[in-house]
Amino acid sequence: MAVSNRPPANGFVRVMRFIYNPIGFSKGYNFILFFIFGGALLGFTLARFQYVDFHGRFCGPPNGMDHALAGECYYYNVGYEKIGIIMHLVCILPASLLVCFQFVPVIRHKALIIHRINGYIVILLALAGTAGAIMATRHAFGGGMDIQTGVGFLSIIFLVSLVMGYINIKRLQLEQHRAWMLRAWVYAGSIITVRIIAFAASAIISSMGPFYQLRECGQVEEAFGNLGNWTAVVYPECTGYMAGNDTHALTRVKADVNGSPIELAVAFGTMFGASLWLSIALHAIGVEIYLRLTPAESERLRNISYQRQLEAGMKNPGAAGLTADRFGDSDKWKPKYESCSGEEHGLTPIPQKALGEETTAYLGPGSSVPIDERHSSTPSVQPLVSQGQVPPNPARPYAYDYHNERGAYSR
Repeated sequence: MAVSNRPPANGFVRVMRFIYNPIGFSKGYNFILFFIFGGALLGFTLARFQYVDFHGRFCGPPNGMDHALAGECYYYNVGYEKIGIIMHLVCILPASLLVCFQFVPVIRHKALIIHRINGYIVILLALAGTAGAIMATRHAFGGGMDIQTGVGFLSIIFLVSLVMGYINIKRLQLEQHRAWMLRAWVYAGSIITVRIIAFAASAIISSMGPFYQLRECGQVEEAFGNLGNWTAVVYPECTGYMAGNDTHALTRVKADVNGSPIELAVAFGTMFGASLWLSIALHAIGVEIYLRLTPAESERLRNISYQRQLEAGMKNPGAAGLTADRFGDSDKWKPKYESCSGEEHGLTPIPQKALGEETTAYLGPGSSVPIDERHSSTPSVQPLVSQGQVPPNPARPYAYDYHNERGAYSR
């Protein structure tokens, strides 16, 4: 169970700690962010899981809002777009459900093997689901170029982030793995925000109107449920289509959330592209702000990465992964406690003699463990290792062990 080093500010915080400490959170703001954004992703995914039943629900008989937008299945029921949308639904929904558990700290700390296996499954499902989304984009929500490029851009940054996260964890670069996986799924979460923005924007343009878009008469007929010549009655431009003379005839459809199902679909599709780009921007900015506001966590994980890479015999420990100081012009990163004097960090200097020369070992703050004179060949630095003070490695007298009893890491 995670334990905070700070006393609770009030009774409410004390009670909340009984909730979030057992699942691994030591900081309240992290739990709040997880509850809001992780909960939104989980709720959205569970609500959409019914769409896995493609023919019965997603493209089945109209049943309120529990199906695709009116006319969408005119394209989704045939060809590669059908394969794409089924791939997308069957793969990305399970991936979105499973990834919620990747951000639960207690699983990472107490059941790391589950975290790893689940991570591989999530990545594979996400890759297949994204490929399906690209295949189905040609006519999605009207198929405007703003929508197609928006989906393409979102797919690229999502996949690149996943790949960067995977490469870094294989190189034991934990802080970069954290950053890129956060980016990937925050980007993916923009698909929720886009719907909120698009519905609001659709209502606005419906009240401002009129706005129109072109739709194929076959799509309009599918939205009306194939009711004989009703399509030609409402949309005279479709007379040729209904007579079988022009299979690709187009008609003008009004964007109106208060109108017919096809008019609602057009209103939503009219604003979907702009809403998609706006939601991507909001999520991209938001995740970068969060990462910049949590440098201590990044530094903590990088020190852990250094120790693990050193133990694994990797070159450039601390920067074995894809780091800015290795590939860019950033200053060379150094372990926090290996290249500094012990006094700078509150360590108590204790003089001793080693190899005939007076040297100094450092004990952690508050430590009073005597020096072991039996090891006179090297400085003795064995005080309170179990408390995370100094590791039992005389070659690294200032390095700290970041492990604690719960399997997490802390200074």
